[in-house]
Amino acid sequence: MPVKRATPFPFLMLVALAIAALVVKPAHKPTPVGEAINSGDVAWMLTAAALVLLMTPGLSFFYGGMVGFKNVVSTMLQSVVALGVISLLWVLVGFSLAFGDSIGGFVGNPMTFFMFDGVGELTHPDLAPTIPLVMFALFQLKFAIITPALITGSFAERVRFSSYLLFMVLFSLLIYCPLAHMTWHPDGFFRKMGVLDFAGGTVVHMSAGFAALAGALVLGRRKSHLANEAHSPANVPFVLLGTGMLWFGWFGFNAGSALAANGAATMAFGTTNTASAAAMLGWMFFDWMRGHKPSALGACIGAVVGLVAITPAAGFVTIRESIIIGLAASVISNLAVNLRTKSTLDDTLDVFPCHGVGGMVGMVATGIFAANVGLTSGLTKTFFNHLIALVIVAAFSFIGSLILYKVTDLIIPLRVTQEQEDEGLDLSQHGETALGAELLGGAHANGQAHVEMAVGSGV
Repeated sequence: MPVKRATPFPFLMLVALAIAALVVKPAHKPTPVGEAINSGDVAWMLTAAALVLLMTPGLSFFYGGMVGFKNVVSTMLQSVVALGVISLLWVLVGFSLAFGDSIGGFVGNPMTFFMFDGVGELTHPDLAPTIPLVMFALFQLKFAIITPALITGSFAERVRFSSYLLFMVLFSLLIYCPLAHMTWHPDGFFRKMGVLDFAGGTVVHMSAGFAALAGALVLGRRKSHLANEAHSPANVPFVLLGTGMLWFGWFGFNAGSALAANGAATMAFGTTNTASAAAMLGWMFFDWMRGHKPSALGACIGAVVGLVAITPAAGFVTIRESIIIGLAASVISNLAVNLRTKSTLDDTLDVFPCHGVGGMVGMVATGIFAANVGLTSGLTKTFFNHLIALVIVAAFSFIGSLILYKVTDLIIPLRVTQEQEDEGLDLSQHGETALGAELLGGAHANGQAHVEMAVGSGV
């Protein structure tokens, strides 16, 4: 059957970007220079940036293993494609919006670093005092990449690929970049309030979690969800592999956020590992205590929830406190998942209960345990500022994303047709399958047999 010719607009936009890179030379003021480059810091930050990049392919395996077999490729591609889209968007204007000259403390001037002008080998006194500014920009890029990828788990198995690409661009420009500016820029609104977010609990996880909640509401329930059909993950080993890649990469995510090879980085490394360990066991044992079998999926989800919760606090708390944060987050998110399963909300892979709720737990915990400024130090200002910021971030991310979904849907319908959903997004959106055609029939038969055996044994 001949394939209908698609709009040339995306390709023409890419061509226009390439031409602009060649010919557009806007005037800009000289970029201020910081201290001399510290080679040890540069070496660590190169490593950390690479580790964070690995998290996005890790997320693709984590999500891809959880969905149904006919949606594995599409789900994994929704994560991986962010590497391309956000990388170019970041160079064009994203980095400027996040870290350019502040406009009222809410967003950066889009022309400050337009097309990475002024982003080079020299340090920057405020953003990158001991590493090249381009190193800082590329490290921050990896955070911008994974954030929209996290959202995809909420509307997996029913979103149109082209509309997702458009939403990803709008979300990154209008939700992610302003939050990054408010939280991490020296003149940012939250930064001046005294809000602490070491590596992205608010900027990454809360924003993605509330955008995921909005997405699940806008796209509605899948046909299988309406019919209360049992869901069978396509590939649990994929989930285990993805969890390992995420845990490994998260050391760059959190420890790299110290922006130097120093004590704060090593403490963040330690708290990250410990919180994830506590959360993994906490989720698994909590399930076990309530009469469920200790599952690989539960262990993996718990580990990721612990990583989410420790992210804002990683460089501000002790190893002991990270155990409490990880355990608390695992139980609270586990209960949130159970509440979601009893509701009509179709958040396919529980992005909001895990990332949204986990991010909120981490933000509150930071206000409680942050050294010298938290509640445990006898001070209340940071804690209450965190509560205020939590409400603002939640409202901004949820309402803003709700509007962006509606705008996207007006331009390109968000949801695939019923026929495409039945066929599966792998074939309907990409013309591919997770296995070759000669293996496909056997895979379906084996999968059905596995489900029947599981149901028969009472699992």
